[in-house]
Amino acid sequence: MGPLQGIKVVDMTTVLMGPYATQMLGDYGADVIKVESPDGDVTRQIGPTRHPGMGPVFLNTNRSKRSICLDLKKPAGREAVLRLIAKADVLVYNVRPQAMARLQLGYDVVAKINPRLVYAGVFGFGQEGPYAAKPAYDDLIQGATALPALMAQTSDGVPRYVPNALVDRIVGLTAVGAICASLVHRDRTGQGQRVDIPMFETMAGFVMGDHMGGLTYDPPLDKGGYARHLSPDRRPYKTSDGYICVIVYNDKQWENFFKATGRDDLRSNPKFATFAGRAVNIDTVYAELARILETKTTAEWNEILEKADVPVMPMHDLESLLQDPHMVATGMFPVVEHPTEGRIRSMKLSARWSETEAEPQRLAPRLGQHGEEILRDAGYSTEEIAAMARDGVTKLAHNT
Repeated sequence: MGPLQGIKVVDMTTVLMGPYATQMLGDYGADVIKVESPDGDVTRQIGPTRHPGMGPVFLNTNRSKRSICLDLKKPAGREAVLRLIAKADVLVYNVRPQAMARLQLGYDVVAKINPRLVYAGVFGFGQEGPYAAKPAYDDLIQGATALPALMAQTSDGVPRYVPNALVDRIVGLTAVGAICASLVHRDRTGQGQRVDIPMFETMAGFVMGDHMGGLTYDPPLDKGGYARHLSPDRRPYKTSDGYICVIVYNDKQWENFFKATGRDDLRSNPKFATFAGRAVNIDTVYAELARILETKTTAEWNEILEKADVPVMPMHDLESLLQDPHMVATGMFPVVEHPTEGRIRSMKLSARWSETEAEPQRLAPRLGQHGEEILRDAGYSTEEIAAMARDGVTKLAHNT
């Protein structure tokens, strides 16, 4: 009964960026039909599995969806997806627009079939620039939007990617907002539209929102960059027996920190006494904070800083995060029973609604698991579905 109940989404996405966006739409209540090739989404093969084709990346990016397998290079496969599109509210794809055009599924084609359709593309680059037809991946866009350069600046000088599909997930989240906004417009006007969500431009805005700095002005006042983010000592701090995450940010927090640590000398130091002074001398400030935090254990600092109302959190690893007392209390990682994969750890939605509470509608499907019911909904007879399976147009779950 989520807020998007009644919305039908044709999901023609693969890998991570598009599937992450459509999973969220499904979690919010939309009926998401995942259209997969005969080989299935490649993420089915990533990571340790109990059964082939049901890897953890796929399981955690494709819940709340129904799966149908269609060979879109065959006329009957294209005809089937057009039937689905005709009744859909949203189509999401993440191949290059040129590939959709080759499949004869460009916006000019589908808008004639369904003028109310929101036709959403998540792909590499805006179509007005010279990179329009270039392929794009998370790593490439991280590099092109300065993230490895920033990582190098804060550590050992070696550029590195963030160890997370940061771009795919941020652009996926941006796509959810763009799609929902387009649905509001459609409901007001009755008119669908094409909406492009390019990775490069989205991430350029995301990164430069923090780091534009003096480049904001014309002529520039500096070479850009947010000094606090780029300080080498902005990191989890070493304690006498481990690490801890601490941020002492505003004047009240620093006053509390001075009292808790007995550092009256810093209270009168102009480099530490005011927000403006700390901002100008952030490397000195964070270096001193690092030295102070090395003097006690993690547990001791956690107790001291909690009592002083100074923001502090543990530095988790992947396993300990699952056991964090807040995560346990809020049920963030429930263990659920998957129909084919047995007990798996899922993730609940973080957003909460007072009237239209949403939750995952179903767990990630096997390849083609819902093909027969989806084709029946589209008006195909039992004989037609059997012929499509025989001709390799579709692959039904019992044939996988």
